[in-house]
Amino acid sequence: MRGGFVKKSVRTLTLGEKLGNLRSERRISLNEVSRSTRIQLKYLEYLEAGDYRRLPADVYVKGFLRGYAEFLGVDENILIRLYEKEKGIKKNLEKVADNASEKREHINMSPFLITPKIIAVALGALFVFGGFLYLYKEIGAFANTPKLVILNPGQNAVEDGNSVVVEGVTDKDAKVFINNQPILVSDEGRFSESLALQSGANAISVKAVNRFDKTNVQDVIVQSNYKAEPLENPVENNQEDILSGQDKVAVDVRVDPGPVWISVEADGNLVFSGTMLAGAVQSFSAEDKIVVNSGKANATYVKFGGKDIGALGEEAVSIRGVTFTRDTKY
Repeated sequence: MRGGFVKKSVRTLTLGEKLGNLRSERRISLNEVSRSTRIQLKYLEYLEAGDYRRLPADVYVKGFLRGYAEFLGVDENILIRLYEKEKGIKKNLEKVADNASEKREHINMSPFLITPKIIAVALGALFVFGGFLYLYKEIGAFANTPKLVILNPGQNAVEDGNSVVVEGVTDKDAKVFINNQPILVSDEGRFSESLALQSGANAISVKAVNRFDKTNVQDVIVQSNYKAEPLENPVENNQEDILSGQDKVAVDVRVDPGPVWISVEADGNLVFSGTMLAGAVQSFSAEDKIVVNSGKANATYVKFGGKDIGALGEEAVSIRGVTFTRDTKY
């Protein structure tokens, strides 16, 4: 205080404060302004609060200010210039704050400086490590036998039916043989194959072979309690009499020697696809048609309608589409 005068700081009102004062002087609520100007209430609140980041594009904001100025009876240009000035100041302040934040993050970073030379050395070390790891795995695969886990069936399992599904897991690049017959292995090393069983004890041998010809063999014994039911209409005179007395087409398939891959379709539906062991018998029936496919014709014997018609072929070759219908005669 000098000479009886008091120095006071003078602060310029912001756009929001001016709008609020003008509205208060006229004793008008924001709801009334919104109804009269058709400006959404939230945008009027953002204007008076100076929260420009939540406002739409400038062209809309300037339209709001023109409508607000007209409603209050003030010069619209003054409000628009003040808005542009304050928005520019806020942008500059935000930019300065962002730069300061980036500097702080840079200062807080590790003092260890990553250079192209360090990156090259790291990549080289990673490459060498990967090479050693690959060699280690290859040497291990060469020295070790492939993994082989039989998930089903268990040792000395008892089955009531005349077939069993053999499931297991091996190395993803290994080959699998069931009773010396190759089967499909998935990319994950899983395999599943349906085997026909004969009544009594059945020996199942599963072998995995890796690319270095290392083998892993596991043998499983499965007991089957299945007993084939005799045909209702025994063979008497000829095939025509048999078929005329039956409601369905009946086919029995037997493998000897085995194992042999077999698939059977009944009336267009696949009813069996898998490997049959030596001596195993499978019986099938259909309303109209049975189709038999075999991986070894001379080892696949068929009984049609109770009549033994012998092997499907004379050579150890695959045979497809052997069809039996009511009109088939042997």
